[in-house]
Amino acid sequence: MDDYSKALEFYEKTHQIYEKALPPNHPDLAIPYNNIAAVHYKMNNYSKALEFYEKSHQIFEKALPTNHPDLATSYNNIASVYNDMGDYSKALEFYEKDLEITKKVLPPNHPDLAISYNNIGLLYDDMGDYSKALKFHETALAIRKESLPPEHPAIKRSIDNIASVKQKM
Repeated sequence: MDDYSKALEFYEKTHQIYEKALPPNHPDLAIPYNNIAAVHYKMNNYSKALEFYEKSHQIFEKALPTNHPDLATSYNNIASVYNDMGDYSKALEFYEKDLEITKKVLPPNHPDLAISYNNIGLLYDDMGDYSKALKFHETALAIRKESLPPEHPAIKRSIDNIASVKQKM
């Protein structure tokens, strides 16, 4: 409903409840921080989004094993903020951490793995490195073709991303 102040209010209340109900090292304590970050991200308040994504990530790092999928998602969220802030080197650093974990924990044809490749492809496109962008988009497309139905919208997005990059080359 785009009522961001109301969303923040309830996520902050959720955080207070979680802090009272859960032990200090519980990974679910990261959830409200992640949700607060997502609201700030939608509001284009990137510095606040980054602050709360990093708080969430710190909890995950303490509470979860180093190859946990939630850590990969956390790296991806942080990378997305850096990407939108135009800090491409930091975005790449975090997208690569996401990809590293995702490759370890998911089968090679899992659609979520394609998302990681796609995000790096989009980043390289933003950076103007079209040959690297193409490589990552082609990998994403191959995974999606193997794991999704032929008419799935993600396949079309990959095809469109490849066409867009080729047009710029």
